[in-house]
Amino acid sequence: MLLDELVTTTDTVAATRSRLAKVDALADLLGRLQPDEIAPAVGFLVGRARQGRVGVGWRGLAAAMGDPAEDPGLTIADLDALLDRLAALSGSGSGSSGARARELRELTVRATEREQDFIGRVLIGDMRTGALEGVLMDAIARAADRPGDAVRRAAMLRGDLGETARLALTGTADELDAVGLVVGRPVLPMLAATAATPGEAVEAVGEASVEFKLDGARIQVHRAGDEVRVFTRNLADITHRLPEVVEVVRAMPVRDVILDGETLSLDEDGGPRPFQDTMSRFGAERARATVLHPWFFDVLHVDGRDLLDEPLSLRLAELERIAPGHRMPGEVTADPEVAERVSTEALAAGHEGVVVKAIDSPYAAGRRGSSWIKVKPVHTYDLVVLAAEWGYGRRTGWLSNLHLGALDPVGEFGEPGEYVMVGKTFKGLTDAVLRWQTERFPQLEVRRTESTVFIEPVVVVEIAIDGVQRSSRYPGGIALRFARVKGYRDDKRPEDADTIQALRGLLRG
Repeated sequence: MLLDELVTTTDTVAATRSRLAKVDALADLLGRLQPDEIAPAVGFLVGRARQGRVGVGWRGLAAAMGDPAEDPGLTIADLDALLDRLAALSGSGSGSSGARARELRELTVRATEREQDFIGRVLIGDMRTGALEGVLMDAIARAADRPGDAVRRAAMLRGDLGETARLALTGTADELDAVGLVVGRPVLPMLAATAATPGEAVEAVGEASVEFKLDGARIQVHRAGDEVRVFTRNLADITHRLPEVVEVVRAMPVRDVILDGETLSLDEDGGPRPFQDTMSRFGAERARATVLHPWFFDVLHVDGRDLLDEPLSLRLAELERIAPGHRMPGEVTADPEVAERVSTEALAAGHEGVVVKAIDSPYAAGRRGSSWIKVKPVHTYDLVVLAAEWGYGRRTGWLSNLHLGALDPVGEFGEPGEYVMVGKTFKGLTDAVLRWQTERFPQLEVRRTESTVFIEPVVVVEIAIDGVQRSSRYPGGIALRFARVKGYRDDKRPEDADTIQALRGLLRG
């Protein structure tokens, strides 16, 4: 299949809010793919190529991009083969960057302008098409004429949506149903919905395990005999980077086990270090001085017994038996006041909040259902808009992604009274707000590039964040976490914006 057909489908998906229309477009595409095109195409659609990251960033991509072709001629297989070559070159030596640039140029001169844009977004993992896993699973089920539950369960247990699609579309119903839990093969993690308060969450699910939500990194640990493997929430194998976690699980009184949990680093007083300190270990090829401590909140398999469909109460009992010293703190209760108390204790200990889990719920891998509900405080800050990027897909022609700045009244990071960039966001913007931005910001323009309009720092916007993390990307040394727009504050002057010092105060440790 021509890559142009895949690009057309992503444009169609990005241009509509209708889930049904997204499923229709994706199912039509999937039904026309050749068997060896299915897994690569699905990876491209969700921004996670099967080869993983291949060592190409925006800067290297822009430098290597050739002049676009007039007519489409590339195929899905051509792009997949390029990623194979780039993956083989990644980190292979001093000449690998030049070789990657040559490979990119040779392919991109054969791509049309919109295919070049698509290739860039695949390489960076920045699709923003709205073709999320849930929509794709429905599309796979429709294209393959298989029950949606069968596709979802196979995807959960296989941990690979592309391979699940290939099996559903080319295999039999029995082969799809036969996909099971395998120790050593990661599964998609169960996800949580959100609620405003712990009491509200308990009232929604009934009797529940109210557990601390750590500001750490999700891990899934598999042990088969003496072999232990550790995976991230995205199913990347990081075993060699977390020897202390391997040691903890190897000491448990089991032969085979699959555990779900979190890990984070602690300071000298036993409090949690900033999230970025934990994540720095995930990117390190060698273990660093920072020690990571694991806490487990679920067990999916123990010594030949699959526990996915068992109630949480049974799984917690098994977890207490095999890992009593590494259980996630929490209490089982049906009392909203108890849930509020546990949340207060979690926050006082420096953690993010709590997760409220129905005590009779099974482990629904890969799904964000109503059985698990996370509750954590949301911080809101008034920041200044420094620039906005032109959108694409459904937002083509609108100024979308905002550059956000905090006030530096004392000149700690520049001149006194300037604004220090702390992050970007395109979340929370309605069509009406997008139209307003696109009309208003050019009136305040000070300069522009091909992708971005920079404006006078006079517009104040209220931003909700989950916190901040250390970052070398911005001059203030921090970056916003999960920023989204609450609304513009016409009642506030730019000098009323929150300060970079206030945001830095959210860092712990």
